[in-house]
Amino acid sequence: MKFSTKAIHAGQEPDPATGATIVPIYQTSTYTQDAVGQHKGFDYSRTINPTRLALERQLAALEEAQFCSAFSSGMAATSAVLGILSAGDHIVVTDDLYGGTYRLFSRVLERYGLQFSYVDMTSNDAVRAALRPNTKMLWLESPTNPLLKLIDIHAICAMRPAGAIVAIDNTFATPYFQLPLALGADIVVHSTTKYIGGHSDVVGGAVLTNNSKYAEAVKFIQNAAGAVPSPMDAYLTLRGAKTLALRMREHAANAQQIAEFLEARDDVEQVFYPGLPSHPQHELAKRQMSGFSGMLSFTLKGPASRALDVAARTKIFSLAESLGGVESLITHPGRMTHGSIPPEEREARGVTDGLLRLSVGIEDVDDLIADLAAALEATKPQAAAL
Repeated sequence: MKFSTKAIHAGQEPDPATGATIVPIYQTSTYTQDAVGQHKGFDYSRTINPTRLALERQLAALEEAQFCSAFSSGMAATSAVLGILSAGDHIVVTDDLYGGTYRLFSRVLERYGLQFSYVDMTSNDAVRAALRPNTKMLWLESPTNPLLKLIDIHAICAMRPAGAIVAIDNTFATPYFQLPLALGADIVVHSTTKYIGGHSDVVGGAVLTNNSKYAEAVKFIQNAAGAVPSPMDAYLTLRGAKTLALRMREHAANAQQIAEFLEARDDVEQVFYPGLPSHPQHELAKRQMSGFSGMLSFTLKGPASRALDVAARTKIFSLAESLGGVESLITHPGRMTHGSIPPEEREARGVTDGLLRLSVGIEDVDDLIADLAAALEATKPQAAAL
């Protein structure tokens, strides 16, 4: 089956009890057993739930994975993957990454003895230089958040030390535009809150792999720690993912036009979008992705305060955290999504106070461009300042 067909049918057979076409919300915590240990495959909903199981099968099919574990958030999924490791293990991490991931790594997991090195993973030489004898994992985002850097997944996988895990957060690309497992990665992580859910009405996460050992370890943590989605959350995510292909095509088409509009303006300093030929990894993006998704960032000419002014003036782009919903969002990473990274580190990585990030929705692109144009024109510096 192809992607759109799998999204609608994989793991979603008619309900055997009633014939219901849509997977029911099994809003139960426990299941009656005929005798001790004799049941229909379900005993307690922290461990397994039919609605969540349908979601896990659907997502596994989309990511071309054998195994999937669903979680109550993307950060819970990330925590479970890092839970495979032990004190003293070293992880090489892309230096441009979601602020919440940095916060988890630097302020929580370091206290438990994990060691992290942050490097520019667009440089294979930098990655090689960061490897140590105790390197047990390489943590990637591609495209990265918020600067939309592309990392050569196949090349990173080829240089990993024996036994080291390559894990990639595929939230920005989604399985519709990128399949990291097919490129050699061991584990894929999603915040299903974003594009997979797609409607800004549910929080969730997922871990996917083709490695049975890693799958078993993650599944154990899922049950032991209990950060699982509710049946209602699983149902909403399952429903949202059915239209993932349709939405991603529209997200990407709108983002491409907006990136080109911004790049053509004389009051915009730089646009970060893999679909632009000016993007440093544009050719890599064309090789390892089938589309460029709906996320882009840009910096403005003029004072850094102009970014805050623009963000406050848009009408269709909502000033909000998160991304990947049908509605367009504008975010100031330095003050919002990446505020947990110390200012000097943010600046060094290029996440300046003048940077804005857009999650381009599926509204009419002419309306979106007009909205941005109005905010930019209202804040545009004098010609002499440009």
